Amino acid sequence: MTGLTIKDVAAQTGVAAGTIRMWEQRYGFPEPGRTSGGYRVYTDDDVHALRRVAAYRHRGLSVSAAIERAVENGGAADTPSIYAAVAATDHGAAPQVLRKSTLVAMSRAIEHQALAQASPALVFGAFQHQPFYRAVEQRYRHMARFADAAVVFADFPELVTPDGGPVEVPISSDDQLGNEWAVIIDAPGYSACLLAWEMPGITEPGSPDDLSRRFEALWTVNPVATRRAAQVAARLAGKADAELGQRLDELLEARPLAIEEPAPALTALTNRMVAYLET
Repeated sequence: MTGLTIKDVAAQTGVAAGTIRMWEQRYGFPEPGRTSGGYRVYTDDDVHALRRVAAYRHRGLSVSAAIERAVENGGAADTPSIYAAVAATDHGAAPQVLRKSTLVAMSRAIEHQALAQASPALVFGAFQHQPFYRAVEQRYRHMARFADAAVVFADFPELVTPDGGPVEVPISSDDQLGNEWAVIIDAPGYSACLLAWEMPGITEPGSPDDLSRRFEALWTVNPVATRRAAQVAARLAGKADAELGQRLDELLEARPLAIEEPAPALTALTNRMVAYLET
């Protein structure tokens, strides 16, 4: 049986080996395999899950709450969560619970800035349901004109590559992304991502109270976090179209990060402004 040793996992996650063993004993997490000799072996999924736990712990959650949230937002490798992947990075953004109406306004600001830049970006958007994308399709078609590549995810009936528009990649309600919101712009000199997952509630999509639906959201202009979001989105696209996924991977590998040292105060200021909007 092959896999990562606990020493490997500790090195990749920053979580001490003793802590990993303690969590396994107390909380049943993670659940490593065993060699014939009884040694623990771990997978890349275990590494990603432990990184998520560490990120949630850094934001003040208890160990049990951090593990519960990490497991909830993780999922199988074939249905990754863009939100969880970025939450596990050091991006400096604190999650906040926001109404959909606020997410709509923030998304529009990020998208309009991309149009103002008119630079060769990689553009990704996740909309849950097809009608939500159709409502802003013209804006994404404009962004696609300047983009190196543009991809949108929703419950489309099939994969479509329309002339002059983003590639439309179908997702199912069982996919983690089926419960998520994403706007990702990775461009020279400008990177930004807004990610959210919908919190359980009684308000249904498309209902009269649709704009009051609640999401846990995070946003950042950190180029490393944005690149991570783009990489996960590219992997999702590649599962629907291997050729598209390869092209996206090549574009991501070749392009430099937007800026080397983003101003931490910029994300903090945006967080404060949005918090005021929500009060």
